[in-house]
Amino acid sequence: MLKPFLYKKKIEAGIDEAGRGCYAGPVFAAAVILPKDFFHPGLNDSKQLTERERDTLRPIIEKEAIHYAVASVDNNVIDEINILQASFKAMHLAIDQLMVIPQLLLIDGNRFKAYENLPHRCVIKGDGKYASIAAASILAKTYRDEYMQQLHQQYLHYNWSSNKGYGTACHRRAIAANGLCEYHRKSFNIFQEAAPCV
Repeated sequence: MLKPFLYKKKIEAGIDEAGRGCYAGPVFAAAVILPKDFFHPGLNDSKQLTERERDTLRPIIEKEAIHYAVASVDNNVIDEINILQASFKAMHLAIDQLMVIPQLLLIDGNRFKAYENLPHRCVIKGDGKYASIAAASILAKTYRDEYMQQLHQQYLHYNWSSNKGYGTACHRRAIAANGLCEYHRKSFNIFQEAAPCV
């Protein structure tokens, strides 16, 4: 069962990202502040849920959260500053948008670039341990999936509606056949022999 909070008397924001390992598209991050008594039996790490379960939980989280925010950093910035720094940047951009100032940031993972003077706690596999991080993982994932669905219409042959930009066998074959497009992360050195699309 997910823990509802780390400190009962602190305003905590759960932070998580989605799309860090993708070949194409932005990295997304979400920040979520939940009520201390929030509970939903289906809430879990987004990776442990089906697409339908995530889509069902998203409006519940958005309605019940004290506040939430979602932000993204595109593939061009990822190529400039690297994916780790871009993930931190997306997290910071999400925190920037919160209308309620948290007193503690609960970060999924083992690394984070400190945000202003707010204390933070990194939690390995935190999206499976704390409700606010799990909620953030669901928002980041669903917003990113929705964005990749939209990009899919521009480049149907990459099948982003299905693989969401991850390096599946189908996606790799499409890159080998069609080259890279403007949304691919060139710094990932994906099939270096592949020519850009025109």
